Amino acid sequence: MTREQPASGGTELGSFLRARRVRITPAEAGLTVGPGLRRTPGLRREEVATLAGISIDYYNRLERGKETRPSPAVVDALARALRLEEDEHEHLRNLAVLAARTAPEPPAPPSRTIRPGVKVLLETLRPNPAHVVSRSMDLLAANPGGLRLLAGIEEWPVRQRNIARYVFLHPAARDLFHDWATQVRGCVALLRALAGTDPDAPDLTRLAGELLLKSPEFARLWERYDIKGNSYGRKTFHHPEVGDLTVGYQTMELEGTPGHRLITYYAEPGTADYDALVLLDMLGAQPTPHEPTSSEDESTSSST
Repeated sequence: MTREQPASGGTELGSFLRARRVRITPAEAGLTVGPGLRRTPGLRREEVATLAGISIDYYNRLERGKETRPSPAVVDALARALRLEEDEHEHLRNLAVLAARTAPEPPAPPSRTIRPGVKVLLETLRPNPAHVVSRSMDLLAANPGGLRLLAGIEEWPVRQRNIARYVFLHPAARDLFHDWATQVRGCVALLRALAGTDPDAPDLTRLAGELLLKSPEFARLWERYDIKGNSYGRKTFHHPEVGDLTVGYQTMELEGTPGHRLITYYAEPGTADYDALVLLDMLGAQPTPHEPTSSEDESTSSST
């Protein structure tokens, strides 16, 4: 994961400030720009410092990782200067806390265990497709429709099934998602947020390293440092087995887990989209040759 590492001993806090600074124009920040060529895209460091009401030297040290303990008031002032949205503001707060650590604790390997009650819940949601993903978007469990909705992912070994890996690397993904570009931006934003607050996470390090090497599109979006994703809305799929369907989706955090999330899709009963979900559930319930090969894999396989 060398692409995202800040230069000259910087921090994720400095990387985030730089990434946001270059994306705000002087006009958006309410500044009047005089004549002449500007070499810096977006705002200059001194402009951010002025807007936030802090010294230029202090801001320079923040970006370069020389200052790692900004006060909450400074963090809030920077968020206003950079016109951060609420979730971006919260991410900046988290990065400031992380930068202030003198001896970060080594990350613990995230658990992939799914509680029996969650598996029961996945079954009760049928025929609505639903799956459980880890903080780095590993597909940990799914009901039949939840697995079949991601066309072709069942052909991958259980440990390889990951939503981000799927949208960037699976040949069926670009055709499946009506707005593939929005889908991939959301995936990168979730991973970028995790990288900011837990940069040494082993699950993230492996995945991001793989995608940086294999997907130029992922590498480009990774450099943008977006951290805003959508937890609900509507998606349109062009599914090879059930045709076109537009469904709602909702993401829910599972309390008491290391960042596991339940994602479920739904449609109004009596509609063509709902009928497509019923068919998808029926197709997903059919036996397939792609069975787990170990007891460890069985704990992460889809419910059928």
